[in-house]
Amino acid sequence: MTPVAQLVARLTERSHTLALAESCTGGLLAARVTSVPGASAVFRGGVIAYHNEVKCDLLGVSAATLAAYGAVSAETALAMAQGARRRLQATLAASITGVAGPDGGTAEKPVGIVFIAVAGPRGVRVEHCQFAGDRDAICAQACDAALQMLLEAREGQNDRW
Repeated sequence: MTPVAQLVARLTERSHTLALAESCTGGLLAARVTSVPGASAVFRGGVIAYHNEVKCDLLGVSAATLAAYGAVSAETALAMAQGARRRLQATLAASITGVAGPDGGTAEKPVGIVFIAVAGPRGVRVEHCQFAGDRDAICAQACDAALQMLLEAREGQNDRW
């Protein structure tokens, strides 16, 4: 069983729900979730917050957070996940924000930098990742990492939960 199918099955077993907030992955994670038969029982929806105004207006990321840390930051990822969970009334939410390339990277935030956050009933967690490859590879790795974090959150496999 694939990780996304495992996640849908485990959420279904517990009558829990999922929300997503994606920036650099542009809905790729949501597409993976909705490709699983039965996902409609658990998937509340997602927000593709590519523009900062959407992060603020729909997910409640503060302008101060964006000004202080930028759109690609642990702080923004955390606020996006919390906003998606609250706004979509889900048990569990994940967010992804990063620089997928090939352009847009800086010395401080190079291409491949991604922040993934998960918010749930046991708390919140954010991971700073650095992925390699082209745009598609970076987005795929970001989705894989987010799925792993969601599975860990559901199973309580991580001490940080």
